[in-house]
Amino acid sequence: MAAVTVNRTRGAAVRSMTGFASRQGGDSAGRGWSWEVRSVNSRGLDLRLRLPEGIDGLEPAARKALTEVASRGALTLSLRLERSAAPGALRLDADALAGVLAALARVQEAAEAADIALAPPSAAEILSLRGVVDSAGGADLPEAAALLADLPALLADFDAMRTAEGAALATVLEGQLARVAGLVDEAAAALPEREARLAETLAAGVERLLRTLGNAGGPAPDPARLEQELALILVKSDIAEELDRLRAHVAAARAMLAEAGAVGRKLDFLMQEFNREANTLCAKAQSGALTRIGLDLKAVIDQMREQVQNVE
Repeated sequence: MAAVTVNRTRGAAVRSMTGFASRQGGDSAGRGWSWEVRSVNSRGLDLRLRLPEGIDGLEPAARKALTEVASRGALTLSLRLERSAAPGALRLDADALAGVLAALARVQEAAEAADIALAPPSAAEILSLRGVVDSAGGADLPEAAALLADLPALLADFDAMRTAEGAALATVLEGQLARVAGLVDEAAAALPEREARLAETLAAGVERLLRTLGNAGGPAPDPARLEQELALILVKSDIAEELDRLRAHVAAARAMLAEAGAVGRKLDFLMQEFNREANTLCAKAQSGALTRIGLDLKAVIDQMREQVQNVE
């Protein structure tokens, strides 16, 4: 059995796991068939073949062809055999006819021996018996080679649809990444005001603490220790690292969208990292503006995760 060669769409990067294609074929013996392939998203590659039995070599060749065109997704490949609408020439099975006539003769002899009169069967009745006649080729299954000849074109159409869907997904994701990058820039622009306000808040807190200790007659805190504690508070509240990581994630996602091959799993993992940084930003915000930006980031990231679920 010759291998089925499927050429994937060249120059395509992101592909969707959603696709559909169908194709019909037939031969000169009046036999027809129709192929159909469809897919939806899945964590891995799940192949489901619905093929007629009794055709040697069909399933392994079809299964191998599917693995060449897809690496992720739940794919269902179906083949339905059809009889041509045009009537074929009748074919008389001489061996079956001889067997039927011999059986009729024995029945006639037995009836005569029992003194039973039987009406002779007509030719039409004999021809109607199963196996005596059939449409030419009607009982034969098509050869696997003839059926598989339609598979490359079918899978090429299927791949083209997944590629077109993937291009649309990439466009949506690029827009969402641009939105994330813009929100990161907004957060960076809001940092100076937030840091100045945080410094004022800390200074006021230290002043209240010193006043309280003085009124209570307690010892003044060690200036060096106080400075260390304030520095630690500032470090813990700093979000510069989160913004840097978000920028790095945006660059990584854009690079993945430009890659050839299946990148859906890597993008899905990266979405988790995006979400982690957005959650940290919200937790450290201490600013109405940064809280709003963090919530907007989480909303956009959630939308990206939904889209990424369809990427191969």
